[in-house]
Amino acid sequence: MSPIQNDAENHSSARETTEGTVYTVTGGDWDEIVQSAAKADDERIVVNMGPQHPSTHGVLRLILEIDGETVTEARCGIGYLHTGIEKNLEFRNWTQGTTFVTRMDYLTPFFNETAYCLGVEKLLGITDQIPDRATVIRVLLMELNRLSSHLVCIATGGMELGATTIMIYGFRDRELILDIFELITGLRMNHAFIRPGGLAQDLPPGAVDQLREFVKTMKKNLPEYDKLATGNPIFKARMQDVGYLDLSGCMALGATGPILRSAGLPHDLRKSDPYCGYENYEFDVPTTETCDSYGRFLIRLEEMRQSLRIVEQCLERLEPGPVMVADKKIAWPAQLAMGPDGLGNSLDHIRNIMGTSMEALIHHFKLVTEGFRVPAGQAYAAVESPKGELGVHVVSDGGTRPYRVHFRDPSFTNLQAMAAMCEGGQVADVIVAVASIDPVMGGVDR
Repeated sequence: MSPIQNDAENHSSARETTEGTVYTVTGGDWDEIVQSAAKADDERIVVNMGPQHPSTHGVLRLILEIDGETVTEARCGIGYLHTGIEKNLEFRNWTQGTTFVTRMDYLTPFFNETAYCLGVEKLLGITDQIPDRATVIRVLLMELNRLSSHLVCIATGGMELGATTIMIYGFRDRELILDIFELITGLRMNHAFIRPGGLAQDLPPGAVDQLREFVKTMKKNLPEYDKLATGNPIFKARMQDVGYLDLSGCMALGATGPILRSAGLPHDLRKSDPYCGYENYEFDVPTTETCDSYGRFLIRLEEMRQSLRIVEQCLERLEPGPVMVADKKIAWPAQLAMGPDGLGNSLDHIRNIMGTSMEALIHHFKLVTEGFRVPAGQAYAAVESPKGELGVHVVSDGGTRPYRVHFRDPSFTNLQAMAAMCEGGQVADVIVAVASIDPVMGGVDR
């Protein structure tokens, strides 16, 4: 209760009448009321930033309590992009699940697909049967995706600081990667290309040549970001000591990815718990000791260089071979051929299964309509996405559909750090801190 209300109660009385309650105010010392009003902190206001705001990276609502320009309390309001993907997975077969999970964090679709497929393959017991070519292409696509995700983070973060040139450069280079994705999968995003057992199909003709050209181009373009931002005194002043979160704070909140590595801990699942043969690739895990937004920018920039190193190694390791497990009761590759209407089913494949092999037709029919069965059990698989540890807990009851699939999305977990980064800072620095977290709301809400 405020001092003004106390003061009013001391100088008023109430009595019941036939007309209702009547209050008699006897007055009071005006100086006391003025002093009480002066003590009340009326400068503290609550501000809603979002959910429709150009600087909140999607439909994120920030509830800020501010005192002047200082943020005294910060909270996240989420759920505006809730799509029910995890629940929807329970009503589709295991292969169709990739169509849903690729749409969660829509900036890192290949990581969602890979984590999900690694979990399903663990339950099937076929982890060691995945063809080498399929595994190398998975790594190739993930590292290209890491590049495109970091480019969006740096481009949009730069735009919010007023560095429009960085935004233009970032989206320029991202377009090169999306062109490659479109060549390989047919789509710029939401690919559903990585499937339980391998890949939907092999690399198309010309893909390797285009990838080599892309690597050359990016090696030439990446130093431009250093020239524009890394040593720029305005850029540094805007980001240094903003969004501060030290190692103990990261550990307490479960933060991973560039946020954790900016606190000096070189934790990367590709090194600590390798998957897809990452132990056979040479790359470094960059860290800084700054614990701030500037350090996270530097880490993402260096991670892009390391991803290019891995892409080059993938191109050297590509050898002819299948891209799907040999077991035809699990394998669901896309048998496609270019027809007059664009991509369509391969007529040769249809002629084969319908005209020469009744057993192949039956398997194909059951695989598409019903799906394969996965032994009862549960598995956890995790990958190092551009934002941190992306984990998936897959549960099967022995049927053709998942019993439960739950994702540990790094955007969701890292967003918890928003209050710790922003409280006590300036309102303008909230934008910088959120940009350094790099949350994607599709992954937060799922």
